[in-house]
Amino acid sequence: MPEGHTIHRLAQDYAARFADRGPVRVTSPQGKFTGAAALLDGSPLHTADAHGKHLFLGFRDPAPEHTDWIHIHLGLFGKVTLGDIGPRTPAPPPTDTVRLRLAGPTAYVDLRGPTTCALITDTEKQAVHARLGPDPLRTDHHADPAAAYRRISRSRTTIAALLMDQKVVAGVGNVYRAEVLFRHGIDPYRPGRDITSAEWDAIWTDLVALMREGVRTNRIDTVRPEHTPEAMGRPPRVDDHGGEVYVYRRADRPCHICGGEIRTADLAARNLFWCPTCQRN
Repeated sequence: MPEGHTIHRLAQDYAARFADRGPVRVTSPQGKFTGAAALLDGSPLHTADAHGKHLFLGFRDPAPEHTDWIHIHLGLFGKVTLGDIGPRTPAPPPTDTVRLRLAGPTAYVDLRGPTTCALITDTEKQAVHARLGPDPLRTDHHADPAAAYRRISRSRTTIAALLMDQKVVAGVGNVYRAEVLFRHGIDPYRPGRDITSAEWDAIWTDLVALMREGVRTNRIDTVRPEHTPEAMGRPPRVDDHGGEVYVYRRADRPCHICGGEIRTADLAARNLFWCPTCQRN
């Protein structure tokens, strides 16, 4: 499932191609969004917003009470394809798996296989925000680390599970969960209530920096400069997820720092990765 940086990057991609660029063609070749697409077809897109793993596309009037929102959650199988349109390069015919196509004079974007693709009101959008935790990539009141810490500091649940709980922190997935705990030497099985406020502030600050870099590069890199392949004289990582990491999907391989064996276990229905030597705190 895509992590929060991917969704924020998609919001930027949608906005760059369609926001304030006039009427947008909205269609549903698959047919599952046909009625809503017909209501929006020819309307301008004025806003693309993201909170955690949720994407919102705002149409018609920028005033919230007059905005129609497309709410998208990619889930495990959702995919987005971006394409350019020109005088000699029209958009290719959409396949019958495309749930939603937006098309303008210079670009088109196809959405396939999302868990959610629904037309909602601004009130319904606010309800989605309300049930999500703070997002390290936002810059408004939905990015309050103290709100997350209030829940973490009262919980006996492991910090690794809490970081994956979208009601606690929105947008953090399995990769950022594993990597940020490694970077701060924190045992993933520590209860949330044993995480100090100073430790949480450091984790949050690191998530903000790592995830912003993820938006910029459209991939996850978490190793510090002194631990890159070039600095360490080691081969680069070869993985379909891309990016240089410390522990994620490196089970049974040597830790870049201590040389010990990276471990894996199931936690919160996902594979957890950690170094028991480096993560003793």
